[in-house]
Amino acid sequence: MDNTLQRVFEIISARKQHAPAGSYTAKLYAAGETEVLKKIGEEAVEVVVAAAKESNDRVVYELADLIYHSMVLLAMRALTWQEVEDELAKRIKPR
Repeated sequence: MDNTLQRVFEIISARKQHAPAGSYTAKLYAAGETEVLKKIGEEAVEVVVAAAKESNDRVVYELADLIYHSMVLLAMRALTWQEVEDELAKRIKPR
C-alpha cells in the first residue's frame, strides 16, 4: 500500500495555512467545523445509499469523499491521520 492517504492528509493540512484561491479545502476551513460535520454526515448517508442501491464504483467514490471530509475534521482539530492509523492498529487481534 502506498502513502496516498498520508499525502492527501498533508495537502489538506497545508491548506489550513496556505489557502489558494478556489480551494475547496480552504472553503471548508473558512466555513467552520459545524459545516464540515454536516458534510461528513451527508457523505456517510451517501455511502450507505450507494452500498444499498448503486455500483461498487459509486461506493468507492462516496467512501473517498467520506474519508476526505473526515481528514479535514482531523486537521481542523490538530489531529493527524497517523493517530487514526495507530488506533486501527490497536484493533488488530493477533492470530
